[in-house]
Amino acid sequence: MIDKILDLHIHSKYSRACSPKLELPSIADFCEIKGVDIVSASDFTHPAWLKHIKDNLEEVGSTGLYKLKNKESKTRFILSTEISCIYRHKDKTRRLHLMIFAPSIAAVEKFNSELEKRGAKLGSDGRPIMGISAKEVLKIVVEMGPRMMMVPAHAWTPWFAIFGSKSGYNSLDECFEELTPHIKAIETGLSSDPPMNHRLTQLDDIVLISDSDAHSLDHIGREANVFAFENEAAVTYDEVINIIRTGDR
Repeated sequence: MIDKILDLHIHSKYSRACSPKLELPSIADFCEIKGVDIVSASDFTHPAWLKHIKDNLEEVGSTGLYKLKNKESKTRFILSTEISCIYRHKDKTRRLHLMIFAPSIAAVEKFNSELEKRGAKLGSDGRPIMGISAKEVLKIVVEMGPRMMMVPAHAWTPWFAIFGSKSGYNSLDECFEELTPHIKAIETGLSSDPPMNHRLTQLDDIVLISDSDAHSLDHIGREANVFAFENEAAVTYDEVINIIRTGDR
C-alpha cells in the first residue's frame, strides 16, 4: 500500500478574492513544497481557466489524472471545482457551495454546457454564482454517469453550506430529496472537524473529506486527505472516486 496526500478543493486566479499567482505551474511547485501529491485543477467552469488547463495539462496515460505538459513535476491534478448556488427553496433563500468532480476535459465541457443551458454565466467568476438549485446540479451530475461526483463543500460554513445556519438545510434529505442517496461525502473544510460531524447521526454513512479551499499558494494543503492505494498503478481518478463513494475509510 502507498499513501497519497490529496487537496481536492482550491481556487484559481479567476476566483474572487484569490491570488493572481494561482496558475497551474505555480500550484504544482507549491504542492511539491507542501507534500501534496494530488491537487484540484480548480475552477474548470471558467472559460479562460479551462483554456489554461488545456494549454498546461495532459492526462497521465488513461488514469483520469493530469500532469504539467512542459515541466517535470510529481504533482498530479484532478478535475474538480466549486460552484455557488443561490436560490429560493421552501420559502427560504439557500446559498450552497458544491464541489464537482469530472473524469475528463470532455466531461467538464459537457457539464459546463448543461449549466449554461440553465442560464449560468460561467465567465463571471472562477466560482460562478448561479440561480440553479443544489438538487438540479446533482441531477445533472447523476445524468452524466457514475464517474461524475458532487460533494457539498465546507458543510457547516454559516452562509454558504448545506448545514449553514444562515442559508442551509437541517438535513441532506431536505435539500436533495429523492436524490440524496447520490451524496456519498461532505467536506468538513475549515468550519468543522470529524469529531463534530460524528455527533450527527445522519452522517454515520457519509464519508468526510477536508481540503484547503486555498485562495493563495501558501494555503495549499492547510487541510488535506490521506488516501491509501494498492500501488502506483492504482492511483487513478476512478479509484479516488471509488474510495469516496464506497465509504472505504
